[in-house]
Amino acid sequence: MAKIIAGVSCSHVPAIGAAIDNGKTEEPYWKRVFSGFDKSKEWMAQAKPDVVIAIYNDHASAFSVELIPTFALGCAAEFPPADEGWGPRPVPVVKGHPQLASHIAQSVILDEFDLTIVNKMEVDHGLTVPLNLMFGSPKQWPCPVIPLAVNVVMFPPPTGHRCFMLGRAIRKAVQSFPEDLRVVVMGTGGMSHQISGPRAGLINSKFDGAFLDNLTKDPQKLVRMPHVEYMREAGAEGIEMVMWLVMRGALDDKVNETYRFYTVPASNTAVGHIILENKARARRTRRPSSARGKLRPAAKTRRKRAAKRRRAAAQGAKHRDVVRSK
Repeated sequence: MAKIIAGVSCSHVPAIGAAIDNGKTEEPYWKRVFSGFDKSKEWMAQAKPDVVIAIYNDHASAFSVELIPTFALGCAAEFPPADEGWGPRPVPVVKGHPQLASHIAQSVILDEFDLTIVNKMEVDHGLTVPLNLMFGSPKQWPCPVIPLAVNVVMFPPPTGHRCFMLGRAIRKAVQSFPEDLRVVVMGTGGMSHQISGPRAGLINSKFDGAFLDNLTKDPQKLVRMPHVEYMREAGAEGIEMVMWLVMRGALDDKVNETYRFYTVPASNTAVGHIILENKARARRTRRPSSARGKLRPAAKTRRKRAAKRRRAAAQGAKHRDVVRSK
């Protein structure tokens, strides 16, 4: 049976991709951004997912105002990088997982989510930049990726509640897939930013921090957040953060926050990143060898109290025997 082992979310700023492609990652401005993902790449290398389900938004590469699907699931065998105006990014072709993608489509649609099934699609920086941040710049991406595009560009975008419940439906679909696969769900976009209008350049670090806190501890608070609050607090493009709720919905109610990173700005955007693991999975992780075989302080206290109760019980029994003999 397939299982979702973790959720990852990160920003997909196009300038990050340009910095990678033009060899600027070690420049002081960009180094502070990329150094925040060093631990993330280490974590991903250790996690070794068999498949990544990547939640992202298209930027008029695969879709346009002529065709605006709310949710579009990529079921193809591969997804080439899109030409966003200066040629395709020099990144590997994204290899899909048609079997799992088709299974998700069937399961989710029967759960009454009306997905658009896409059998031919190019993917832009919304997808490829997060792959770079989590996997580096390999010659081939280390695992298949299933793209799920969400409309957060044209009104109306889906609500946070709808995105969260889609994540729940995806989890159910993955768990019913018969092949033994380790799956990571990746939410992308945001954080606070606005690229045009009188508030261009807006960044709200306080809102972003609270969003990250609630993503771990109280996702239902985010699920109830209306579009207008994203617009007011995080800027016009901050609505992209509803895609992080698809990732969160695919996880258990209780999760461990494995890693968090936040910096401002990258271009004109706040960069946020978080790795969440299900608590059940964390409990199954073996403790380091130095810790195994040693009782923690609380365990030692419980053992001493149990021994004391046994001694008291034994003394009580001996006293009763003496009384009866008399």
